[in-house]
Amino acid sequence: MIMHVITNFTASAGAETMLARLLRISGGQRIVVVSLMGISARNRALANNPRVTYVALEAGTPTALPGAIFTLTKLIRQEQPTAVLCWMYHAMIAGTIAAGLSRRRTPVFWNVRQSLDDPASLSRSSRIAIAVSRLLSRHAAGFIYNSSRALEMHGAYGYSNHNAVVIPNGFDLPPLSAPVSRVAKRIGIAARFHPQKDYATFFQAAKLVSQTHPDATFTAAGHGLSWDNPAVAQLIADAALPLGRIELQGEVADMAGFYQGIDILALSSRTEGFPNVIAEAMSFAKPVVTTNVGDAAIVVGDGGIAVPARDPKALAAAMRTLLDAGPCGYAQYARNARERIEREYTLAAVETKYLDFLNKI
Repeated sequence: MIMHVITNFTASAGAETMLARLLRISGGQRIVVVSLMGISARNRALANNPRVTYVALEAGTPTALPGAIFTLTKLIRQEQPTAVLCWMYHAMIAGTIAAGLSRRRTPVFWNVRQSLDDPASLSRSSRIAIAVSRLLSRHAAGFIYNSSRALEMHGAYGYSNHNAVVIPNGFDLPPLSAPVSRVAKRIGIAARFHPQKDYATFFQAAKLVSQTHPDATFTAAGHGLSWDNPAVAQLIADAALPLGRIELQGEVADMAGFYQGIDILALSSRTEGFPNVIAEAMSFAKPVVTTNVGDAAIVVGDGGIAVPARDPKALAAAMRTLLDAGPCGYAQYARNARERIEREYTLAAVETKYLDFLNKI
């Protein structure tokens, strides 16, 4: 039996989505998922696996963390998992300490989902957790990184990185019901409103493109991306992006509909590990313009264009290249995107890599 420990299974970001996908296709054995905070109905539904038992420790504040670790210790003693897989920094700390206190010889693996391209863009809590994790890293039985950049950067930062492997995220392949040959006009971004995602650069790039391409429109989806968020409205005003050119959708439940409704996906992040949104868009045969952070450029390959981070002019230039590609050029980018996901990032292949790695101990 494998026990997954994750920081917050109410979130709908890349790590939570990847865990839910793995749970959905896991067969045979019972699984326990422990969230330091909560469990969302969305993630339960996405996992859709009756063999999974969920435990929410409701440790939403630093003062609640010691009690959560104590409860997790009891759970490890009770459940006697063959391995504990910790997702995200806070879970790595809690899971490693709890396993030690349990006095069981249970191997604890760390699943690192974040690159360190720009630590300043991370929250203070995350930066502290990264530093504490470095001190505990020698106690981990092994490390799973979702990007080669993350492995390299954490090793340079001081993580022990013994028995480390890179396993990318995996994806279901949606059926393609429409031809991909078209003149691109609509550019979308899907990411929560957070300094890490650098929406200021996206809005500035969109303004530059709107000056040269009057038919281009933009849409942004993600938690916090709404007109009633004054910080978002201010960034758009600062960029001088005409309001009629940008749609703010907020958090979107139907991501398939979002991808089907755009021609190009953009990502303006300052730091990433393996950005799920890129591969998801590519699985829908959507070309991508992204900043070169984490393994974004590796994932995109010939299915789009990668540019330096925090450079609105470079991002705008890449957007123009795809907008100007014409139907044939656009169709080639779209085919490249889809075929890359088919070759490299199917969910079944990724699950096999997880099981092979965890079963080595």
